[in-house]
This record gives sequence, C-alpha cells and structure tokens, in this order.
Amino acid sequence: MKIIPAIDIYKGKCVRLVKGDYNLKKEYSSDPLLIAKEFENNGATHLHVVDLEGAKSHTIINKDILHEICVKTNLKVDFGGGIKTKDDISLAFDSGVNQITLGSVAVTNKNLLKDSINIYGKEKIILGADFLDNVIKINGWKTTTEYNLFDFINEYYSFGITYAIITDISKDGAMQGSSVNIYTEIIKKFPRLNLIASGGVTDEDDLNKLKTIGCYGAIVGKALYEKRIDLKKMIIKYGG
Repeated sequence: MKIIPAIDIYKGKCVRLVKGDYNLKKEYSSDPLLIAKEFENNGATHLHVVDLEGAKSHTIINKDILHEICVKTNLKVDFGGGIKTKDDISLAFDSGVNQITLGSVAVTNKNLLKDSINIYGKEKIILGADFLDNVIKINGWKTTTEYNLFDFINEYYSFGITYAIITDISKDGAMQGSSVNIYTEIIKKFPRLNLIASGGVTDEDDLNKLKTIGCYGAIVGKALYEKRIDLKKMIIKYGG
C-alpha cells in the first residue's frame, strides 16, 4: 500500500480543512514546496496536491506553486482542484504532474473525463469520488449531486477507470479514523479498482486496517502535520 502525503493549497499556503469547512482551515506552512521537499526527504515518492481555491472555482488557481513542486522535487504528483476544461488538464500535465484527479467534471462533463482517458491513458486519470452520507458532492464539496457513491463509481468502472480517490467528507481532517467498512464494500464490488483511501487517517492502526482490506494507497494529511504519524517509518513499513 502506498503512503501518499497530502498538500492542500489555499492562497499559496499549506492548510488543512475539517470536514471540508473552509472556515475551519488551519495553516501549517507558508511554503508548500518546503513541505513537499520534507516529505520527499522522508522517503515519499508520491504526493497528493489539491488546489482548494481551484476546487470551488472554475479553473486552477495555484498553478505556479504546482509547477514549482513538480519541477523542484522528484515526487510523482497527483493533482486535483479546479480542473474543469481541456486547457486545465493540459496545464496540469504541462506543469509536470503524474496524474490528475477529476471529480466535479465527472458529474458535470462526463465526456471530458472519458476523452481524457482516451487521450492520456487510464493510468493518468484518477476518479475523484467525494461523498457525504453516500452521496457525491462536488465543487469543493459545496454542491450536492443526485449520485449515489456506488452508482457513481460503477459508471466509470464500467468505462475502464482503474484509479479512484474515495474521500469520506465526514472523516476528512476530523482525526477520527477512516471509513473502513465503506472501502471494504467498494473493493468487493470493484475488484480491479486501485482504491486510494482519503479522509480520517489518524494513526498507524488506521493504516493497518486500510492495508488489510486491500487499499492500493492511503492519503495522509493532518495526521502528518500534527505529528501523529511518522512518515518515514510508515513508508518503510508500507511503501511510498
């Protein structure tokens, strides 16, 4: 299982939210690149980057920082937040990201996601499934859709998607453990899916549970910033 540290960017700074609430954000660093380098120095090979401003707008906002992280580290970056058009997708890949995560457009512009898989390959596209009470939410978690979580995943699984970041909004930043039962059910229903768990990872026990049920990866954010998890130790144990 890959341990994937996370950097959420808001107004050029590295922050974390609690349950998607922008009013409950906490700043951890004014230099996201420095944080990325620290993760890399501790053995990370992958990095999850989210443009929080982009996520609730109509385009990528923090593109300069994204480019800097990609150019000045060797991390394999997966990026999401503000990707709404073909130009946004091109910009992200031109910046040097390894994969892009498409969530909102998977609801609002299905053809864009499917075209992107055909153009860039299914290894480069991650389905972003952010849910609350098993209902998909988009646009920085501000918009509630009519999609059930499992129906949403099934539509793109049937099309051939192989990677998905599944985020339980109720767990994100809350430091109360992951949605292991839901992830277990997803893995059983969609055995070819590389499921990357996101939200709620608090300690090593949470990572053990996610590994045991067969998650491909686990995104770790607040637990790293709050020193609840030793990144170097976890990467040695599970992999970067």
